[in-house]
Amino acid sequence: MKILVVDDEKLLVKGIKFNLEQDGYAVVTAFDGEEAIRLAHDESIDLILLDLMLPKVDGFTVCRTIRSFSNVPIIMVTAKSEDIDKILGLEYGADDYITKPFNIREVTARIKAILRRVNPAPKGERDKLIISGDITLDYNFRRVVINDKVIELTSKEFDLLELFMRNPGKVYTRENLLDIAWGFDYPGDVRTVDVHIRRLREKIEKNPAEPSYIKTKWGVGYYYKKD
Repeated sequence: MKILVVDDEKLLVKGIKFNLEQDGYAVVTAFDGEEAIRLAHDESIDLILLDLMLPKVDGFTVCRTIRSFSNVPIIMVTAKSEDIDKILGLEYGADDYITKPFNIREVTARIKAILRRVNPAPKGERDKLIISGDITLDYNFRRVVINDKVIELTSKEFDLLELFMRNPGKVYTRENLLDIAWGFDYPGDVRTVDVHIRRLREKIEKNPAEPSYIKTKWGVGYYYKKD
């Protein structure tokens, strides 16, 4: 597994790189936004740890640019604790976020959790295809097709859609979805779920304002329509 670490604090990058390599990951590094975009495009990257405040090109723009050609999982790192930065990061396509200062073991745990979900289970462990209406979800290739068109989803969007499609009619609270898709010890808030649901609807629904697949149970949470 190859991880791209992007931050202009060279000592911090050195420490993160050392710890990730101790856990068996290959690590490439970038100290500005332009280099990050180039490496994400040219290298075979499995996950990106991306700082928000970067020289040349800021982290938001880097994230949005990478999302134009790749669905690689992105964890946004920020020294700011303002909610707007976290929400904007998710809006631009980040899968997760972490705020400085952080414990390196927390970073490693987040990375492992995301990569476990991205990597397909052994053959036969799960149904490979789930078909519902016009949507076909291929678990092994982590691909979603609607009316013969491949829909580009981030890793978290895919995880949420898979969960819904495997359990049609079941209502999940936002807290349920945080626990299942992000992990029981995830410190984020429920708005993280709302942002991902909105982005997912924009990609799979004909009319996101009146969704046909992912429904809202007002005052409770979300559920996937039964066929």
